[in-house]
Amino acid sequence: MENILEKTNKILLLRNYSPATRKAYLLYIKEYIKFCKKTEIKSKQQAIEDFLLDKLNRQQSSQTINLALNAVKFFYAEILKDPQKIDLKYAKRSKKLPVVLSRVEIEKIIQVTDNPKYKLMISLGYACGLRVSEVVNLKVADLDIDELLVHIKGGKGKKDRISVLPEKLQNDLRNFIAGKNKDDFVCASNRGGKLTTTSLQKMFRKSLVKAQVMKEATFHSLRHSFATHLLENGTDVRYVQELLGHSNIRTTQIYTQVTNPKLKNIKSPF
Repeated sequence: MENILEKTNKILLLRNYSPATRKAYLLYIKEYIKFCKKTEIKSKQQAIEDFLLDKLNRQQSSQTINLALNAVKFFYAEILKDPQKIDLKYAKRSKKLPVVLSRVEIEKIIQVTDNPKYKLMISLGYACGLRVSEVVNLKVADLDIDELLVHIKGGKGKKDRISVLPEKLQNDLRNFIAGKNKDDFVCASNRGGKLTTTSLQKMFRKSLVKAQVMKEATFHSLRHSFATHLLENGTDVRYVQELLGHSNIRTTQIYTQVTNPKLKNIKSPF
């Protein structure tokens, strides 16, 4: 198995897959090989179906099941060079609305975060609509503080984009990057390297509890809130799409369901 996984990792690297995708594919391919050995199923189609059903029975999400299916398809097509098509449709994804924090809730979360570095990182996540990985990867050269712009490099799907910076963070950002080189991280770890996304997510959860916000929010909810609040302010959905880096406008339009002003104007009959 180790030789197969090593070969898979090499091909994923050559195809320039992201570290997160490589990690997920290797995990699910390893799981699939173990599952096949354990169940001794000879039919490829049945093995894949039973593997995915096992995940469904363990109440894993549709996103996880679809990612596992992609990994198995990659395994057969690119590693085993099996020409036979895998005739399986993707699991139907749940249509949950994103968790959006109010402006007051975000202000509370920022206020109760005592560590200035984490306070700035949480602020940037909301103010610029950044993913947690984009915040920790942000470098000094990516900031244009005078023009109030931030250049996000190598975001999801290896895409670059430009987003906005708020005037409120100009002084804080100048203080944080003072004396740093252009290739230094804006918010580095205490040892000088890059902070982990886990540490930032952990700090966000602590601040969420401390602020007594009861919503099931994550750091990514700051990005959801950024998009929703821009739409509430009257920003065209196409501009929001560009700021978020969405390839398809339908992905951005999910926020129009959260921020429908006509619904908000309706009063309950109670």
